[in-house]
Amino acid sequence: MAKQKKLSHSQSRRIRDNHNKRIAKAKKPQEDDDFLEDNLLGPQTFGQVITRYGQHADVENPAGENVKCHIRRTAGSLVCGDKVIWRPYNQSDSDFAGIIEAVEPRESEFVRPDFYDGLKPVAANIDQILIVAALLPDLAPNIIDRYLIAVEQLDITPVLLINKLDLIDDTNRELVADIQHMYESIGYKVVVLSAKLEQGIEQIKSLLVDKTSVFVGQSGVGKSSIVNAILPSVDIETKQVSDNSRLGVHTTTASRLYRLENGGSIIDSPGVREFAMWHLENEQILHGFVEFRPYLHQCKFRDCKHQKDPGCALQKAIADGLVSDTRYQSYLKILQTVTDITLRHQSKESK
Repeated sequence: MAKQKKLSHSQSRRIRDNHNKRIAKAKKPQEDDDFLEDNLLGPQTFGQVITRYGQHADVENPAGENVKCHIRRTAGSLVCGDKVIWRPYNQSDSDFAGIIEAVEPRESEFVRPDFYDGLKPVAANIDQILIVAALLPDLAPNIIDRYLIAVEQLDITPVLLINKLDLIDDTNRELVADIQHMYESIGYKVVVLSAKLEQGIEQIKSLLVDKTSVFVGQSGVGKSSIVNAILPSVDIETKQVSDNSRLGVHTTTASRLYRLENGGSIIDSPGVREFAMWHLENEQILHGFVEFRPYLHQCKFRDCKHQKDPGCALQKAIADGLVSDTRYQSYLKILQTVTDITLRHQSKESK
C-alpha cells in the first residue's frame, strides 16, 4: 500500500480556511444562487450524521429523513453524531442523494485509542455515556475503570449499566452487589438490568430523555440487545458470547444513531476486546479515579507517586477504609499495562 503523502502547513491551512468558509456561507442567508459550485448541486443545508461507513455517510435531513451522502475529501474527520453541512444532488442515478461539504465544530466527542489509527472518534455531540458491563463475558472492575477514566477526561456524565441480570445466581450474586455498591458509593449512577428479560429497560429510558447518549463497552456485553429492548423496531443483529473463549463477538461494525420518542437519541457503538490507556499521561489516569482526588494534595511529599511513598495520604485513606483497595489495585494494574505497552513499542521502534 502506498504511503499517503503528508500535507504541507500551507495546504492544511488552505483546506481548513475553505472548510470554515463553507460553514460561514451556510449559516448566513443567500440572496441568490451564485454560491452554488455548479448546476449539479442544490443549496447548502444542515444535517446530522446517523452513521459513517468508508467515504459515505447517512445524514438526517431537516425533514427527519435519512439520506445517503458522499463525503467531500476536504470535509475532514467525520463520525456518528457530527452536525454537517451538505448539498443535495439535483439529479442522481444512484442511491446517493448528496455530498457532505463541511463538519461543524464538535461540542463533545468520545474517542478510543487504536494502535493503527491513533485516537479513533466513536461518537460526537453527546451528553451522556452509558458504560455497559455484564456477567458474561467478564464482570471486572478493571475493565469498567478504563472507560470511567476516559469519560472523566470529558465534561460528560457517565452511567454504569450491568447487563445480563438473568445470569445472576448464588455464585455471582455477591459479586454484582459489591460492584454496584462500590461505584454507587463514589457517586456513579448504576443500573442492573437484563436486556433479555427487559428488566430495568424503563429505568434506562427515563435516563435518555432529551439527551444524546452513547452505549460503550466490551464486545458481547449486550449493547445492541439493550438498544433492541428500547427500540424493538430496530432489530439489530446480536450474537451469543462463546462458551469456550468467553469472548464477545463484534456484531455492531459502525456507530449508529437512533431517535427516541422522548426527545432523546441513542448511539450504538462497536465493542472492543480491550480499552487501552496508552494515550493518557499517568496524571490523567490518576485523575480518572474520582475518589482519589481529595487525598492527592495531602501527601507529605509533593512528588508522591502514591505507591510505596512514605507519608502518602492516599495509602492512609485505603488503610482507613475510605478508599476501595479494589479500585486502587485496578489503578496499579492500568499503570503497569501502560508501561508495558510503551516499552514494547519503544523496543519495536528501535529495531
